Amino acid sequence: MQKITPFLWYDHEAEEAANFYVSVFSEKHLDDSKIRKVSRYGKAGAEASGQPEGSVMTVEFTLAGQQFVAINGGEPFKLSEATSFVINCENQEEVDYYWNKLGEGGDEKAQICGWLKDKYGLSWQITPTVLMEMIQDEDAERAERVMKAMLQMKKIDIAEIKKAYEHE
Repeated sequence: MQKITPFLWYDHEAEEAANFYVSVFSEKHLDDSKIRKVSRYGKAGAEASGQPEGSVMTVEFTLAGQQFVAINGGEPFKLSEATSFVINCENQEEVDYYWNKLGEGGDEKAQICGWLKDKYGLSWQITPTVLMEMIQDEDAERAERVMKAMLQMKKIDIAEIKKAYEHE
């Protein structure tokens, strides 16, 4: 068991969202992405939460080896951009895959600089690993050109940030 587990609050979509995320990561042949356990509200929990008895309370799931828990907690809280998950991508194919899958049905107004919000309201950063290397370059001018190029993008285009890096 990992020491810290992200806990995601949904109104009533915890199981649907978890199944969606598992399908996205499993499709990329990541065998360590799966639903691990679903628990349901008993009488006491249902009364305290206002959720129907027998409905899904929590879903424990794993994405690329990272454990998560999703809860159907009802109205009081909503997901926000204050919390996001970074997907480190090795190439443009991976960037495109995760951007398209996770962005489908999401808030297009929330797409900026590699960030997107999915259809459940969870924010993701689809980040090529080369981008972070370039932004952290010791040559401040190169790093600044890459940052400026990235700030103009929604989905990160690796070829374009490489051009900015090389000053083409």
